[in-house]
Amino acid sequence: MFNLVPAWANHYEEFWLTIRRRNLWFIKLRYVAVAMLLFFIILPKYFLGIAFSDSQQTALFIITFSILAYNLFFHYIRQYLKHDADSFNPLHLSILQMISDLIALMLVVYFTGSVESPLLLFFVIHMIVGSLILPGFVIYTFAVVIVLAFWGITVGEYYSILPHHHVSGFLLFPLHQQFNYVLAINVSFAFLVDMIVLISNRMANQLYIREQQLLESIDKINAAEKEKQKYISGIVHEIKTPLAAVHSYLDLVLQKFLGPLDEVVEEKLTRARRRSEEAIELINNVLKISKLRIEDSFIKEEVDIASILARSIKVSKVNADAKGVKLSIINKRKEKHKIEGDPLLIQIALSNIISNAIKYNNMDGIVEIEVGEDKDNLIIKVCDNGAGIPEGEIDKIFNDFFRASNITKAGIEGSGLGLSVVKQIVERHNGTINVQSPSHLSTNKNPGTCVKITLPFLKK
Repeated sequence: MFNLVPAWANHYEEFWLTIRRRNLWFIKLRYVAVAMLLFFIILPKYFLGIAFSDSQQTALFIITFSILAYNLFFHYIRQYLKHDADSFNPLHLSILQMISDLIALMLVVYFTGSVESPLLLFFVIHMIVGSLILPGFVIYTFAVVIVLAFWGITVGEYYSILPHHHVSGFLLFPLHQQFNYVLAINVSFAFLVDMIVLISNRMANQLYIREQQLLESIDKINAAEKEKQKYISGIVHEIKTPLAAVHSYLDLVLQKFLGPLDEVVEEKLTRARRRSEEAIELINNVLKISKLRIEDSFIKEEVDIASILARSIKVSKVNADAKGVKLSIINKRKEKHKIEGDPLLIQIALSNIISNAIKYNNMDGIVEIEVGEDKDNLIIKVCDNGAGIPEGEIDKIFNDFFRASNITKAGIEGSGLGLSVVKQIVERHNGTINVQSPSHLSTNKNPGTCVKITLPFLKK
């Protein structure tokens, strides 16, 4: 089939989506046009004293219901069209719509007086819309055909070759055989249509091309970001290897395989080991972020959230017990719907949130994990009665390397990358995450925090 896709439309999917949206807009507009035509045929007789002859009314009703019929057909078939330049596609549907509308409008204009018709200017709307959808040579062809067809009708009526349909009550007397008037209307109509098409099509093309350039720039930026993340991953991985070796040696010394240690030395080595552990955690978080930003795809499979939560709690329970933090889980689900995603990434996200709730809590604190649902989503809330987040900093909490000011002042170590990783994981799974502080577990001294994650159910 004839290829109508412009050469500059490199981002085909975005191009097709734009055409589909404008086709649907055109279809909806046509329903309004049908209603307006019915009012135009019926009401003027009673309110304005404008009357159509029986033949005019019959013709106009036939045209109106024909418009409704082909519009219903277009509305039905549009959803089955593929984005394929070599087969019947949304762009061909646009042309078919335009041809049908122009024929219908030309007939309506003819039966409402041609050069006397108040509906003549509606051609301008079609030319503007057509210029936004169709390639330049197509819409220019339509403009020429419309002008020639209108000239043909007016010349035919002028020489009485075609019958003239005067609208009684609109004008005092027919004007179709007034030479100066007919000439002025034809010249003005031709000039208006051609100028509208020229201006609209050029503006539309410039906007299309600009949009393509922006999309290409975004692609280049994304490609550069991926290369940067690969470079960062390589460097960070190289740093991790000797650091992990240092951590292992410190473990070896602290476990006293090499002999007893002085208390002061042991304290210093313990602090060094803790610092090295934090550094390794920071490196792992950086690697996770780089992986998320490099890879466009991830594993998708059915995920049982109960088993993932159980593993996440098991991992965090040692730290919770060490601080005397009470961990509780509340299951409010009526049905055990499953979600789709990468089990490892989801576990990383949940483990991070639960770990934070314990880490930034007080001795003998409370961490409450609630699992619920709404109609379409799984909802997980992790709430605590810990340090909380200052009100003005909640919006920044998902930024890379951001740490709340109250946590920094308290001297609690961390990388500020955890929630950034969690947010990226949740968004990769088409979910949402938000933070509330204070939480419902808050006390006078401890406002606490509540993190809410929403993940869509697996569609059956």
